[in-house]
Amino acid sequence: MQVSKWGNSLAIRLPASVVEALALHEGDDIEVRIADVRVFELSKKPGSEEFLARLRAFRGTLPADFTFDRDDANARG
Repeated sequence: MQVSKWGNSLAIRLPASVVEALALHEGDDIEVRIADVRVFELSKKPGSEEFLARLRAFRGTLPADFTFDRDDANARG
């Protein structure tokens, strides 16, 4: 990949193999993480549908002895 000037920023053009592997489309959000010196990782950010699916999967997985006290949660100390 080659780094190019884009306005006041720098940009890279993703190869088709990366676009296909991540199922990217124009307008998708991606995350770039520094993995090591001169190495980065690229991943597609989950969309709202995936976030909702994760929340639905979490529902009901709290321990049986879990209790919620609204007063304790809202206490300012």
